[in-house]
Amino acid sequence: MTSTGPNAAAKAAFRAAMSSGQLHHAWLIAGAEGLGKATFARAAAARLLAEGAGQIAPSDGFDLPEDNPTRKLIESGAHPDYRALVRLPKDPDKPGENIARSINIAQIRALNPMFATKPSMSSRRVIVIDAIDDVERPGAANALLKNLEEPPAGTIFLLVSHSPGRLLPTIRSRCRVLRFDPLPDSEVAAAVRAALPEASAAEVEALVRAGQGSPGRALSFAGLDLASIDSEMAAIAARGDPDNAIRARLARTLGSKAAQPRYEAFLARVPAFALAEARGRHGAALAEAIAVYEAASQLGPVALAQSLDAQATVFEMGGILARLAKR
Repeated sequence: MTSTGPNAAAKAAFRAAMSSGQLHHAWLIAGAEGLGKATFARAAAARLLAEGAGQIAPSDGFDLPEDNPTRKLIESGAHPDYRALVRLPKDPDKPGENIARSINIAQIRALNPMFATKPSMSSRRVIVIDAIDDVERPGAANALLKNLEEPPAGTIFLLVSHSPGRLLPTIRSRCRVLRFDPLPDSEVAAAVRAALPEASAAEVEALVRAGQGSPGRALSFAGLDLASIDSEMAAIAARGDPDNAIRARLARTLGSKAAQPRYEAFLARVPAFALAEARGRHGAALAEAIAVYEAASQLGPVALAQSLDAQATVFEMGGILARLAKR
């Protein structure tokens, strides 16, 4: 990873801070999900530790050679000066399944023995939290805040955040913000085509729309035939679906258990679709598009949280979408 390419300015700003010898102790790496923030945080952490140990000379980039000792230790989970906190599986014997909803206070407190000693391999230690949005409140957040207020010597925190506005103000105020901006559609499309060389032009276009500037978000919809879902939404928004035929078809298509991933994609797409429609409207039409966005944004999370009937929810969401039809 170099300080060129997507979000080059943010990477260059961090690189400059590293080279200045006055690196702030806490960084909030903020931006939409899927922009590569966590990948950058881990690469920057490894580079900080390797340079701090004198293993490699400072440069413009962040990549480390495959045989670098710091890289090997981090990849094996054995570096004494590095920790990465993420949400853990509820059952340790089933990694990747049934992931906890938050980073808990026990994980934060487990850092204390490390903070009680000096860094082992250099003058630095690095803590990556992916994502700080997931840190349990208030207990775990307050425990972390104590370390941010009185940082242990040589400790650098890299906090990944998809929704910085939801964080405790006291946490935000202790950090320097490194903002990752959404990418142009052309760059998202290039990333999608590179990852999905067999995807049709219509599917790539649909994924780019869904990504909203984020390659990671776009690819999270891969394999769900998003183009056909978008086509049905556009038809409802254009004509209002007066005979309910499109809504009924969508309900049948997305209402089964086997279609759960596509159902969730539909619930996520409707608010974004409405927001895109709002950008081209004025007056009463704009107000209606905003109302559709708000209604769709409320229904989707409630439907998933309360396990509402999928067919009925799709039909209701289609009715909300039909309000976009110009009369």
